[in-house]
This record gives sequence, C-alpha cells and structure tokens, in this order.
Amino acid sequence: MTRAKPEPVQVIKHRRDAALKALTAGVPFIQYLGIQFDRRGDELTAILPFDPKLIGNPALPALHGGVTASFLEVAAIIELAWSTLWEGMEQGQIDPSEIGTSPLHLPKTIDFTVDYLRSGLPRDAYARARVNRSGRRYASVHVEAWQDNRSRLFAQGTGHFLMPGE
Repeated sequence: MTRAKPEPVQVIKHRRDAALKALTAGVPFIQYLGIQFDRRGDELTAILPFDPKLIGNPALPALHGGVTASFLEVAAIIELAWSTLWEGMEQGQIDPSEIGTSPLHLPKTIDFTVDYLRSGLPRDAYARARVNRSGRRYASVHVEAWQDNRSRLFAQGTGHFLMPGE
C-alpha cells in the first residue's frame, strides 16, 4: 500500500493565507478601517494600522472609542470564523478556494462589552482574540488590544455570538 505524498509547506501556507484573505475581503468595513490579519499557524493577530481618520479626540490625540470597539469586535468575529474554517480545512471538509466565491455567513453579534483601559494612542494597534466556547448555535469570545507593549492593554472586550447555520 502506498501513501499519498504530503503537500509542500509553501503550498499549504499559500492556501491558508488565500483562505484568510478571502474571508476578510468579503467585509467592506474591514477594508475601510484598514484592518489586516497576521497568521502564524492557527493563531491570528489583528492589526489596525494608524490613520489620522481614526482619531476621535484631536486634543489628546486618541483613537475614537467606536473605532476601538469596532476593531475588537472585528478581531473577535474573524477569529471565531477562522477557527471554524480552520477545523473544516484541516479535516478536508472545506475547500479553501471556495471561501470567497459564496456569500459569507459570519457569526452575528448578540452582545459585545468593551473595557477601555487607557487612551488608544496615534499608532498601530494589535489585537488577539480567544474563543472561550463555541457550539453549534452560540459562541463566547474574549479579545485584548495593545499598542507598543503586549502587557499594557488599552482595551479588551467580551462578546457573545450567534453562529451561522450549516
């Protein structure tokens, strides 16, 4: 009995990166804010590059609270969708090339609570989300955002989401 030859690592990386790009390209608000995602294995880091349009209080200057909340919520939703897609891709149930071709069915926000810990400074921001619980109908996600130092968070959030149907 012969085994199938494994795919080269570069092919797998390219397929996963293309799947993530297709997932985020389907949401115009992500493009408007300029949010990007850095993928290392199955872990995502959301990146919000600084742009003057994101300033809410020019006297400080500080990031707008709505931008901060949106950044956290987007990071949570994409992490939740990615974790679902990741499992399906690894098990061969989802073809990554079909992700951008059909309408996206992202999780819907039930509620989202943000803790503003300090002012967001006029520089790049980063966020990482952790799925606490994910079932067929409901999911809970915690997300943390920082700028220069990962241990000095400027905001964190917790959200509950309604999972899309099959």
